[in-house]
Amino acid sequence: MAKKHLVIIFGGRSSEHDVSCVSVQAVAKAVDVSRYQVTLIGITRDGRWLKAESVEKIADGSWYDSGIQAVILPDSSREMLLMDGNSVTTHTVDVIFPVLHGMYGEDGTIQGLFEMAGIPYVGCGVFASAAAMDKFFTKVIVDHIGIRQARFVPVRDEDLEDLEAAMDRVEAELAYPVFVKPSKAGSSQGVSKASDRAELSISLKEAAQHDTKILVEETIVGRELECGVLGYRRNTKASGVGEIVSAAEFYDYDAKYHSADSRTVIGADIPEEAEEEIRRDAVAIFNALDGFGISRVDFFLEKDTGQVVFNEINTLPGFTPISMYPMLWDAEGYDMETLIDTLIEMAFER
Repeated sequence: MAKKHLVIIFGGRSSEHDVSCVSVQAVAKAVDVSRYQVTLIGITRDGRWLKAESVEKIADGSWYDSGIQAVILPDSSREMLLMDGNSVTTHTVDVIFPVLHGMYGEDGTIQGLFEMAGIPYVGCGVFASAAAMDKFFTKVIVDHIGIRQARFVPVRDEDLEDLEAAMDRVEAELAYPVFVKPSKAGSSQGVSKASDRAELSISLKEAAQHDTKILVEETIVGRELECGVLGYRRNTKASGVGEIVSAAEFYDYDAKYHSADSRTVIGADIPEEAEEEIRRDAVAIFNALDGFGISRVDFFLEKDTGQVVFNEINTLPGFTPISMYPMLWDAEGYDMETLIDTLIEMAFER
């Protein structure tokens, strides 16, 4: 039987470009090459699409020097166009695995391209990707299904033209300390904690550098827990629960990727009823967002009350050596090869 052509796309224009370049190496190495012919396409920080010749060239960064442009055509021909100098070739694409985190990769934009091209792809569709990427709209949907989450106040960048009034509105609703988050930034980029009005002013300005819409949330004091979701509709299942032990006050970008003291614990030591609630809520939130294939859903276990509180959902979680999602499913019997193969098969089932 002829091999199917799998295109793996990585890199991207978001602040999580480097994380994607690490994730893709693990994904590419796990693909069953007896079944799939693999083409690697990297998107540079400035938006150029280039063919990467190997995982090794991704690892050392030399894929940036590729002289071969590689783009997906949106005209439902299911074709990829390769341009090498004056030479132009086309190749039929059977399935795409986007290993892209953050804006322009996890927010529904590139999923729309795949839909127009009529190419099966791994992961959530346009709506689920967009709604999950925007924390404000995630909260609206989660409120609708009655799952507890942190109280919040939305702030737009234009509101900062009258910064004092914006801060008055926040203080009328929430007590310090508060967390300030760009609504659509991924991997904790631009997230900070404010303990008073002066810090709130700094945090709002910082978040506005990452997005036009900002969420100011009440602080939930508790353990940070994560659950993997795999499947779609009635076939959706949840993994066990893992715990984040952060080296910093909260699990920001530096604590996540640059601190050796931050760690993940698979099989969190929490009450059985809390674990079951997290697993049940993870599936409910995934399905309410019309999720497909893959997501990681994050929660808090509140210190004083022992209550489960939803934090956020990530529709294209990392596959780096420290990423929780593949470790959670490995504990359920899905090694990396099995997990990647399962996700690709689901793309065809869609």
